[in-house]
Amino acid sequence: MLKFNIAFATLLAIGAGANAQKKTPPADSSAKKTDTVPAAIKPYDQVITAKAKTYAGMFNVHYLNGRYYFEIPDSMLTRAILVVNRIGKAATNPRPNMTGYAGDQIAENVIHFDKGQDDKILLKEMRFQERSCDSTENGMFRAVINSNLEPIAAVFPVKAYNKAANATVIDVTDILNTENEIFHFGPQVKTALKIGAVQSDKSFITGIKAFPMNIEVRTLRSYLSTGAQPGATIPETYELNSSMVLLPKEPMQARYADARVGFFARGYVDFDADPQGVKARYLITRWRLEPKPEDVEKYKHGELVEPKQPIIYYIDPATPKKWVPYLIAGVNDWQKAFEQAGFKNAIKALPAPENDSTWSIDDARHSVIVYKPSTIANASGPHVHDPRSGEIIESHINWYHNIMQLVRNWYMVQAGPLDARARKMEFDDELMGQLIRFVSSHEVGHTLGLAHNFGSSSTVPVEKLRNKAWVEANGHTPSIMDYARFNWVAQPEDNIGEKGIFPRIGEYDRWAIQFGYRWYPQYKSPNEEVAFLNKLVIDSLAANHRLFFGNEFAASDPRSQSEDLGDNNVLAAKYGIKNLQRVLPQLSTWTRVPNEGYDNLKTMYETVLRQYILLGAQVMKSVGGGYQTFKSVEQPGVQLSPVPYQQQKEAMKFLQDYLLTTPMWLINDTLTALTGTDGANYISAGQNNILSRLMASGTIMTLTRDAAMNKGMKTYSAIEMLDDLRTGIWTELYNNKPIDLYRRNLQKLYVEQSKKAFKQVNEIVMRNNGNGTQIYVNPDPTGNDASTLVRAQLVTLRGDIRKAIPLQSGISKYHLQDMESRITMILSGKEQETK
Repeated sequence: MLKFNIAFATLLAIGAGANAQKKTPPADSSAKKTDTVPAAIKPYDQVITAKAKTYAGMFNVHYLNGRYYFEIPDSMLTRAILVVNRIGKAATNPRPNMTGYAGDQIAENVIHFDKGQDDKILLKEMRFQERSCDSTENGMFRAVINSNLEPIAAVFPVKAYNKAANATVIDVTDILNTENEIFHFGPQVKTALKIGAVQSDKSFITGIKAFPMNIEVRTLRSYLSTGAQPGATIPETYELNSSMVLLPKEPMQARYADARVGFFARGYVDFDADPQGVKARYLITRWRLEPKPEDVEKYKHGELVEPKQPIIYYIDPATPKKWVPYLIAGVNDWQKAFEQAGFKNAIKALPAPENDSTWSIDDARHSVIVYKPSTIANASGPHVHDPRSGEIIESHINWYHNIMQLVRNWYMVQAGPLDARARKMEFDDELMGQLIRFVSSHEVGHTLGLAHNFGSSSTVPVEKLRNKAWVEANGHTPSIMDYARFNWVAQPEDNIGEKGIFPRIGEYDRWAIQFGYRWYPQYKSPNEEVAFLNKLVIDSLAANHRLFFGNEFAASDPRSQSEDLGDNNVLAAKYGIKNLQRVLPQLSTWTRVPNEGYDNLKTMYETVLRQYILLGAQVMKSVGGGYQTFKSVEQPGVQLSPVPYQQQKEAMKFLQDYLLTTPMWLINDTLTALTGTDGANYISAGQNNILSRLMASGTIMTLTRDAAMNKGMKTYSAIEMLDDLRTGIWTELYNNKPIDLYRRNLQKLYVEQSKKAFKQVNEIVMRNNGNGTQIYVNPDPTGNDASTLVRAQLVTLRGDIRKAIPLQSGISKYHLQDMESRITMILSGKEQETK
């Protein structure tokens, strides 16, 4: 099975704490002081008196005289407990990188309680990095355990024993009031929020509730801010919630990840898999879906059955009521996908219960779409899972209020020529509701374990995106987990409706759910599933190329990128530009709101400019790009191959014609005068991005290696690419036309980027190692052919400039003289000496 290597926060391991020394509790909970019962241990009824307020649940919680006590049954000792910490109510200080809002997760740990020496209860953090299940005489289990001693996070003196309940009472007040990583902020979040020392006199426990499978702890915490002005004494106060969730006694059967199907995964080092080494294993994250016992045979025979425990999402009661039905629809749209895995009614959304004191938005048993009053124009779909098996326990989807502004801006620019409803600043509720629905579906997909599939849209022929019958029946991308947004390729004359414009749950999504959620009771371990699942993937991909998964971290694969459409980036971009040319003249009308200024016009003009630059960036990725197609050894073909010559050649011509030749229609003096936005600055930034990538040593050396390694095929060499780039940017040298302001700036950028090939720039490069992307710093480019090839280009260019100078006049002539001087300094090395 191919491994799916995403960045993992922690690695799976086996807990070693279960074998810690235990001491048998006294025979009688009211026993008098003896040699085995220290004086500090009192009779149960003297510690938990009749005045105590008791909450029954996973284990009993008692409150008495300002102190909180946990009564932990012996059966709960060594049981894995997932502690999920969230912000209940947030401070008003800055919230960087979408962090610091109510509902945000701030830490996650797995702990267990265990008995220690001298009537102590130990709280241990379970570490998940290495694993062995082979406890035979020659197995690795003991060695792994010996090298994975669990840290003791806290020690609690026993306050009393309850013989009748076989339970131990401890006082947890101090650990909950003391700053620590188990029950409060994780260190990275504290740093991000600039949270300093806790103010103990302004921090306290506000309440604890017990439920059958979890304990909820609420605290008010005040912190000095490290970002405050010197001398400031007023703290930042947060209300925090810690959910202690009991993990299953028997973990769900895991399923190995496969690089050809996009799931988030949890990794660990397996000491059993390779008899002569170790092996990295990755488990997909997924909910536990199994048929009810009475429906097992029906399921095996292919009948759709309801799962024993469906996946349920609740809608935050703070959500504006008019958007609730659309958020619910975005969840329920996944029901059809789960039918492909054999389950009906497997997933649904419900409004949060009203007047129910047992329901809490912070309860880790409840998955919630949390509505956040935020200026952030985004949404995110994290989930919490059991690190032993990958079982998803719950999710809190972050729904930021300003996401509506983002989708409105996208829709106006990308679909305005197709949909008259998009031609105003305030969309009607039905249109905005449908936009909310598709974003909801995308984020729910993440909480089901699905990663982005940036390659999905590349399986669709561009011309099909203009075929009304086809695109409305099939959608413009096979996966809602792609960043395909809207069908901006379609032209107004195609008369395509909403079904052919909006993204939706598609073929890939249904297939991925089948891969992750189909129940195979005949296999008793993830190892036993490997051959079957490998064949399933091979056969499915052979039968339907639309099931292709493109990893979002495949930095050099032009098929796998966000916001693109279709199987030909050049053709798609040309259609996209036609639509932008329709949008721009209408912006003043579409954005006009009585009694307001030109902020709307500014926003939308800049959105058009960014969309145009994005189209160029999508095409640019073909030059020096390579296809990455994961395969098992049973599949024919190679995993890595360069982008075909003709496609790279066409991409370079597009860049020359549409980006490096100044798009004057985007530079609108009237819009600049009204908004202050200079389109030329955006274009120049886009041109610089193109040059910096094409002239980077990484791109040059990729093209050089591709030519050396693929002698049997025609490849786009670095020499040809650099020749095409130079002659396209410096056309005025050969046609003797005056060089305008925008072209002079572009030519200066070209010389500046060339200079970087002659000094150490520590260029950051992303490369895929076959299992995932690695990032490294490229060494000094002068140590490879990049500087050699760029030097040759500069020598040729200087000669052409010298020939052209006598034929130019005015500022064009002065510009060329300046460029000739700069190039001479670079070639002589004097440019480096001045730095």
